[in-house]
Amino acid sequence: MDKPRYLTKSRFKLGMECPTKLFYTKKKEYLDSKMDDSFLAALAEGGFQVGELAKLYHPGGHDITTLDYEEAENQTNDLLAQEKVTIYEPAIKFENLFIRVDVLVKNKDHFELIEVKAKSYGGEDDPILNKNGTVKAGWKPYLFDIAFQRYVLRGAHPNARIDSYLMLADKNSSCPVDGLNQKFRIVRDESNQKGIKVSNTLTEEDLASEILIKVPVDEIIDQIMEDGTFEEQIKYLAEAYEKDNKLISPIGGHCAKCEFNCSAEDEEQGFKNGFKECWKQSLGWSDEDFEESNVLEVWSFGRKSQLIAEDRIKFSDLVEADFEPVTDGKPGISAKERKWLQVEKVQTNDETPFLDKDGLKLEMDKWTFPLHFIDFETSMVAIPFNKGRRPYEAIAFQFSHHIVNEDGSVEHVGEYLNTTPGEFPNYEFLREFKRQLEHDEGTIFRYSPHENTFLNHIYRQLREDPSEIDDRDGLCDFIKTITTSSSSMAETWEGDRNMVDLWHLVKRYYYDPATRGSNSIKAVLPAILNSSDFLKEKYSKPIYGSEGGIKSLNFIKQTWLEEKDGNVVDPYKKLPKMFQDVSDKNLDLLTDDDELANGGAALTAYGRMQFSEMSETERNELANALLRYCELDTLAMVMIYEAWREWIKR
Repeated sequence: MDKPRYLTKSRFKLGMECPTKLFYTKKKEYLDSKMDDSFLAALAEGGFQVGELAKLYHPGGHDITTLDYEEAENQTNDLLAQEKVTIYEPAIKFENLFIRVDVLVKNKDHFELIEVKAKSYGGEDDPILNKNGTVKAGWKPYLFDIAFQRYVLRGAHPNARIDSYLMLADKNSSCPVDGLNQKFRIVRDESNQKGIKVSNTLTEEDLASEILIKVPVDEIIDQIMEDGTFEEQIKYLAEAYEKDNKLISPIGGHCAKCEFNCSAEDEEQGFKNGFKECWKQSLGWSDEDFEESNVLEVWSFGRKSQLIAEDRIKFSDLVEADFEPVTDGKPGISAKERKWLQVEKVQTNDETPFLDKDGLKLEMDKWTFPLHFIDFETSMVAIPFNKGRRPYEAIAFQFSHHIVNEDGSVEHVGEYLNTTPGEFPNYEFLREFKRQLEHDEGTIFRYSPHENTFLNHIYRQLREDPSEIDDRDGLCDFIKTITTSSSSMAETWEGDRNMVDLWHLVKRYYYDPATRGSNSIKAVLPAILNSSDFLKEKYSKPIYGSEGGIKSLNFIKQTWLEEKDGNVVDPYKKLPKMFQDVSDKNLDLLTDDDELANGGAALTAYGRMQFSEMSETERNELANALLRYCELDTLAMVMIYEAWREWIKR
């Protein structure tokens, strides 16, 4: 007998994004590019312990663990027969709707519906609503989720009074003890399934000061529900999913992130491409049409949906006026000029890289040798490591450091990695970073604002920390010399040795059509290796980590450049897998870099080292993998610089 097709809260969320996706989801013939390991995804976000902690703040509850719909519902109903009861993951069914509530507290005819999210809540002003009283865009998925749950619960129990809450990490609370997060460990059961084990050493003191906050949201839900359209949408999606009807949604810029878009290789193996099906149906396209560049590829372009609605979709349909490519008065090309450059190069079949040699040379002339290239790996965990720390405080656990000397020689001169479970690493991280950089006035390079942001976080931590820190002032002064103050800082500064953002220089002075509009270092590196004869000559030899070659702390006689079918093999693909038990698909998602997302694989590895039961051998292997990945990140920055330097010399 076929399983009933209920609209669950995850399917409702998917349908609210795009109703057509409900037809594709969980069908084997349609590949889904989203992370299929929900536990791994939660670990990557750093919030997998929050759900377990929320249960501890509501003690004495009953856990519904079965995944079978009917069995879960029967167990839930048996428990709800009690006058007072707390249930974790209860199953509630109403018509063709089905939900699992994170925490449900019943007291006679009164229910507390609690949805737990690994998201922080500021608490100073109302962060959920705009000034005009509407829900902020970033909060809509969370509010729609719990609004859907309240609708189902109210339908199943129409006579009950329901209070709805989002339970979030309270950034204004502080952890009551040291080592709280170490009491939530990742374990595997006999069937190799991952789960959370709460330590039996957990004490009343650990839970005395709650670091999660229950935010009442019924008034906001009432606002969402008041005109009846939300209820209509629920019924519309539920009926379509129950009958397996395909809802046709308008195509637009949102299609760029469709998880049902698969590769040509996957299609050759017989898998269906949901993205292409939608576009073919809407536009009458053939497979050949998808081989041409279209507006979804344009970098950081807000008019994609408008042009799609006008049926001007392919690059060949676009004109210069669509981008208004005028200068913004700053050195290099403006964002509008860069967008048009991307389209124009495709229209003219020009595959050569663009480099503003004069503008970039003016920048380079300002730099002081030795040049320092640095990259941070960081995390923000929901449950703090130490007493007095707040949820989602910044944690900097790793950096890599290459230098280029005035004679052109390259060295991997330093690194730092903290893998000790439960240790707050930031101050030692900063001390080692300062030690490696304070001996000269050489220019420091980062890739994206990430490093500047985290050094600002550490500055704030140092200033607010009540404990005795002998070198506090020296560390803070060092941060101020190499950074710019963030907008949220009470103080303002711009350091005399302020780090140079290589990512910013890429956007202003360089564009390679092979990147297809991406400025991610993982897109720029293979592109620049393909186009630079200097890099091809230098790195096609095993000089990296060899005697008399380039000094490396983690590689021996490494050949970085290898060509296959006329193209350079992505150097990141030459690294050993960081996780042996993670599928290639999920690993690709973790290592994907969308320009501003930093180190999904690295912070996942750090989370595992913090919270997993693993042998010393496994820990060492993971640490070695982290060191190699981070070293390649800074070497990639060096390679970009070297290619530019050689082109400018011509």
